Amino acid sequence: MKFLFDDPAFDYQALRTAGYADYGGAQLGEVVAVASRIPDGDTEAWRREWSRLAGHAHGLGDAARREGRPVDARSALLRAHNYYRTAEFFQREDQQDAEALRLMGLSRETFADAAALMARPPQPVRIPYEGTSLPGYLYRVDDSDEPRPLVVHHGGIDSTLEEGYFFVAAAALARGYHCLCFEGPGQGSVLREQGLVFRPDWERVVTPVVDHALSLPGIDAGRVVLVGTSLGGLLAVRAAAFEHRLAGCVAHDAVWQLGDVVALPPFVLEWVEQGCDDFADPVMWGIAAQQTFTRWLLRQALWTFGASTPARLLRTLPAFGLSEVIGRVRCPVLVLDAEEDMFFAGLEHAKKVFTGLNSPKQLHVFTADEGGGAHCHSGAMRVFHDRLFAWLGETLGRGGRAAA
Repeated sequence: MKFLFDDPAFDYQALRTAGYADYGGAQLGEVVAVASRIPDGDTEAWRREWSRLAGHAHGLGDAARREGRPVDARSALLRAHNYYRTAEFFQREDQQDAEALRLMGLSRETFADAAALMARPPQPVRIPYEGTSLPGYLYRVDDSDEPRPLVVHHGGIDSTLEEGYFFVAAAALARGYHCLCFEGPGQGSVLREQGLVFRPDWERVVTPVVDHALSLPGIDAGRVVLVGTSLGGLLAVRAAAFEHRLAGCVAHDAVWQLGDVVALPPFVLEWVEQGCDDFADPVMWGIAAQQTFTRWLLRQALWTFGASTPARLLRTLPAFGLSEVIGRVRCPVLVLDAEEDMFFAGLEHAKKVFTGLNSPKQLHVFTADEGGGAHCHSGAMRVFHDRLFAWLGETLGRGGRAAA
């Protein structure tokens, strides 16, 4: 399903950005206008034009705050946050690039400013984790101690903590669920500021988060559900195999084995297996140079998985899989899939996850006809939330009740 660009990477990221309009994170006219000024595949123009739009929305938000218009300020600042994140997305040549750091800093800052203007501002939290801490936002329906179900959310290979508001938190609050969003190793500020990269034993990340969640007032300990987005779909199911206090798990979307995502000529894979990195690495860099998406993905994965070369990255990925642990999952699992997923289409990841589960399970495939066929159903967040919260209601019995 084409949106605004011929370049698949540009097209999907524009759809992702526009899709947050459902919860105030974008305005369709702004997205269409900025896309018209960006040539396909021109990452410098992408950064420049989205940054310009973000700055404009930021200015509107600041002016509205000064003038005592909190609703307008919140709206503009939420959009600025999303546009700054989008502007930075393809900046991967240098992990310490000053402009990339500036854009992500502004993205986080404008979200925090917008959040402070919400009817019930989320609480920034630090979750104890192996001698350090993980950042999070706790979104509460109300301040009472009445036990409510809790949705815990984390993203994937490029998601941010703040993005969790659009993925799950806003919809959860509207339906009476508390929500705790967090970033783990390999993600967002944990990667940028602490240098922690992805780890395959994700239960070591989730268990401290659950510990923290259960220490909070007003949390129903028997109704804590974990939702993992994108690569987080694999990580969440992995965590559920060991963290048995979860009442449910959602793979949004399902990933069976991360190494399966890599599409390379057989001879390159043989070189990697034989340790012939001097041959394999130049070929992989050459392949990556031909497409915006492949180039971004390779650079992003090298960074987030802590690999110094493409060949070493490929030898890291097989540890991220479910075949050896999925039989240990006890809680109900909602396995989601997207018909036209640009990352996983044709690889049957969701089918493999669904088949491997011995616990109560449900599989749902979002289609292109309903507008939900893109990766993680970008552009169809309401459709995704309808299925997610219907399943949560069925799984948890009496679901959350919206605040009066």
